[in-house]
Amino acid sequence: MDRLSQLYAFRFPPQVEKRRDAIWRVLCTRFFQRYVRDNDTVLELGCGHGEFIRNINAGRKIAVDINPEAGSRLTSAIEFHAADATDLSFVDSASIDVCFSSNFFEHLPSKSVLDEFLSEARRVLKPGGRYIAMQPNLRYAPGEYWDYYDHVIPLTDRSCAEAFAKAGFDLIEIIDRFVPFSTTSRLPQNPALVRLYLACRFAWRVLGRQFVIVAGRPPH
Repeated sequence: MDRLSQLYAFRFPPQVEKRRDAIWRVLCTRFFQRYVRDNDTVLELGCGHGEFIRNINAGRKIAVDINPEAGSRLTSAIEFHAADATDLSFVDSASIDVCFSSNFFEHLPSKSVLDEFLSEARRVLKPGGRYIAMQPNLRYAPGEYWDYYDHVIPLTDRSCAEAFAKAGFDLIEIIDRFVPFSTTSRLPQNPALVRLYLACRFAWRVLGRQFVIVAGRPPH
């Protein structure tokens, strides 16, 4: 097992992984699915254990992660590439309807690398395609943000929005408070309670410490 696999095995033991998948099933069906059509081609970048890409409905699913073990958690219907997500040379230009990443940007080594990554993501998106990003928000979790050894870049909803704008994206929607800091924190663990949480937006203002940005490649 390489060092990256060791880190994630420590962070997400089997009982946590099973609980995360149940939560993500609700997050996809009750929230993220609104941005994805059934016939869309979806690319998840830094897919981790694949909770999003397994649970979202789409016509074609592609997942990328630097950890080769991530592919073992995906179904055969999902195209997996064990690669650095900052190099998408294996993806055709203007071939993707929706890019998605969750808790990914903070792991990149620098903001210049984030700039290069967003430029590459824009390249693979179709005109009018969308990038959906969910990220821990340093504004609302200033201590916990740094409790993870592999967090490098400090980001808030505002600074991340500027990064997307700098890369030539149109900003479509910004939710500064969405879910709690992590799926092992204060987000209800029962799927029925997760559905209730998503339906009660006032609860987001109290518990939400991750943001969601939906940005689009201009249609022309």
